[in-house]
Amino acid sequence: METRKLKKCDKDTSSDVGVKQARQNEMTQPVKSGLSYHNHVVLKMDEAFLRVNNELDTDVVVSWMSERCYQCLYQPLGVVPAGPSPGQPSSEEFIVSTQHELRLQLNSTTINLALCTVPFHFGEQGNYSLWVKNLNDSSVVNCSIVTDADPVNSYIPILVAFLIFAGLALVSAIGRIILGLDVVKGILFRISGSMETERLINSELGSPGRTVAVVTDNILPPSPSPSKRLRSLDTFRGISLVIMVFVNYGGGRYWFFRHESWNGLTVADLVFPWFVFIMGTSIALSVNSLLRAGLTRCSLLRKVVWRSLQLFIIGVFIINPNYCQGPLSWNNLRIPGVLQRLAWSYLIVACLDLLVARVHLDILTMDAWWSPCLDILLYWPAWLCVLILEIIWLCLTFLLPVPDCPTGYLGPGGIGDMGMYPNCTGGAAGFIDHWLLGENHIYQTPSSRVIYMTHMPYDPEGILGSINSILMAFLGLQAGKIILHYRDLHASIMSRFLIWGLILGAISAVLTKCSTDQGFIPVNKNLWSLSYVTTLACLAFVLLVLVYYTVDVKKWWSGAPFYYPGMNSILVYVGHEVFEEYFPFRWRMANSQSHTEHLTQNLVATSCWVFISYVLYRKKIFWKI
Repeated sequence: METRKLKKCDKDTSSDVGVKQARQNEMTQPVKSGLSYHNHVVLKMDEAFLRVNNELDTDVVVSWMSERCYQCLYQPLGVVPAGPSPGQPSSEEFIVSTQHELRLQLNSTTINLALCTVPFHFGEQGNYSLWVKNLNDSSVVNCSIVTDADPVNSYIPILVAFLIFAGLALVSAIGRIILGLDVVKGILFRISGSMETERLINSELGSPGRTVAVVTDNILPPSPSPSKRLRSLDTFRGISLVIMVFVNYGGGRYWFFRHESWNGLTVADLVFPWFVFIMGTSIALSVNSLLRAGLTRCSLLRKVVWRSLQLFIIGVFIINPNYCQGPLSWNNLRIPGVLQRLAWSYLIVACLDLLVARVHLDILTMDAWWSPCLDILLYWPAWLCVLILEIIWLCLTFLLPVPDCPTGYLGPGGIGDMGMYPNCTGGAAGFIDHWLLGENHIYQTPSSRVIYMTHMPYDPEGILGSINSILMAFLGLQAGKIILHYRDLHASIMSRFLIWGLILGAISAVLTKCSTDQGFIPVNKNLWSLSYVTTLACLAFVLLVLVYYTVDVKKWWSGAPFYYPGMNSILVYVGHEVFEEYFPFRWRMANSQSHTEHLTQNLVATSCWVFISYVLYRKKIFWKI
C-alpha cells in the first residue's frame, strides 16, 4: 500500500495541514452581526472551530505549527483586532486541524513580540475559545483555551469494527472446535453417509451394473508430501497484503492509516517492506526447490528476468496511468512504483541467490566451529554484493553534491528546517530522480506536502531507495536460508529469527539514537533510509516468529483468512488497483465527511478481496507471473 496515483479525476488533493488552506478565505472572516460563524459553516473530518477573543489594546497575529513538523516555520492563521474598549473583546473564528497537536503562537502586530505560545490537541468537531487577556500586571499576557462544545470521539468506529471482526473470529474458532468433537464428527459422518447412499440410489451411478466402493475410515496416515509448503509464509504475506489494500483504499481517513509525512512510522508504512521481506524468503525456498528438481541455473535466470519484466510492465502501464484523464500519455507517465520496486528487488536478489545457492544442504557438516554461521558464510559473495550496494547508497546519500542544498541533506524541504531549503525535498534521492527520470515522470503529490507544505515532486519509490529495498529483500532471503538449513528444527529457526531481530533492532537504535528526528539516519519511508529497513526487518523477523510458531509449529491457527490472499498476492494487488472505483469496492456515500462511512466502505472493499481470494483458493485458481 503504498503511495499511489490519484485514480479519480476529481479526487480531492488538498492537504490535511494544521489549517485547511483551501478554506483560508473563510477562516479569516470576522463574526458579523453578532451571529456565530459556525452556524453557516459545516465542519469537515478532522476539523474543529476555534474562536480567538482578544481583550488587549493591540492587534494580535495568530500563527500555528504542527507538533509533527520538525524545526518548522510558524504559519499565519489570521489577525485578531484589538478590543474596542477595556473588558470588551474582539473575536475572530478559524478552522483548525485535529489530526495532530498544534502549537499556537500569538504575536503583537506593533513590535512583533511573541505574547504567548499554546500547545493544544483539538478534538474533531469540537468548539473552542482562545482568550487573550492581561492579568493584574498589564505587562503579563495570559492565553487560555476553553472548550465550548465537546468534540466527538472519532475512534469509536474503529472500536466497533474491531469488536465485530473479533466476534467473527471467535465464532469461527468455536465452530471449528465443535466440528472437531468426536460426537459431532460421528453425526456428520452418518448424515453424509446416508445422503451419499440416497444420491447413489437415485442416480445413474447407482445402477445395478456399477459397483460402489464402501466408504470406510482410513486409519493409515497419509503419505508424506514431497514438498511441504509453509503456511506461515503465505499468512505473513497475506497480513501485509490485506493491510496494504485497506490503507490504499483510504483506511477510514484516519491519519495513522496514511503514510507519515516525513520521519517516523504509521501503520501504512509497515506493510510494503514486509511484503518485500517475505518475497525474499520465498525466493530462497523456491530457488532451492527448483534446483533440487533438476532445473538449471540458466533456465531459472531466464524465468527471473521474464517475471521481473512482467512486474515492471504491469506497474508502468496498468497501475500507474490515470486513464480517467484520457489515453496513455508519455509526457506525464510515472515510471517508478510499487510493482516496479518489487521487480527490481526480485531481479537482483534472485540473481544473487542463483549465484550462491546450494542444491543439497543435508550433506553439509554441522560439527565445525563455524557451523552456527553456516547460513551466512556459505553465501559470502552475495553478502559482499549487498554490502557494496549499501556503501554506494551511503556515499550517494551523504557525499553527492546537490545544487542549492547542503550535502547529505535528509530533510523534507518546504517549511522544514526553518524554511532554509524549500526545494531540497529528499536531498540526493530527489535530485537523482529529477535528473534521471525528469520531474514529470515521478510522483507529483508526496506525503511531505501534508505537514511540510512542499511543492516539489518526489517519488517514495525512486531510484536511490531501490538499493535499500534490495537489502530488505535480501534480509528476507536470509530468513529463507535459515528455514532451509534448520528444516524441521523449530527451536533453532525461531531462535535465529529472534537473534536477527535483536541485531537489527540494535542497529536501528544506534542509527536513530532512539528518536524520530535527531538520529544519524532517521526512520523514513519516503527515503527508504537504512534505519527504516533495519527497523522494519527487525519487526518482520519478530512477526514471522509469532506466525511461524502459531501456524506451522503449534498449528493453533490455520492462517485464515490472511492465508488466502497470500496465495494470490499479485492478483489481489493488481485487482484492487484496477477495480478501485467500481462497486462493491466504492459507492457514493451519504456523508463523505464521516469516518464511519469511510471505514465501512474500506473494510467492505478489503473484505471483498479476501473473499475473492478464498473463492479462488477453493477453485484452485492462482495467478502466477
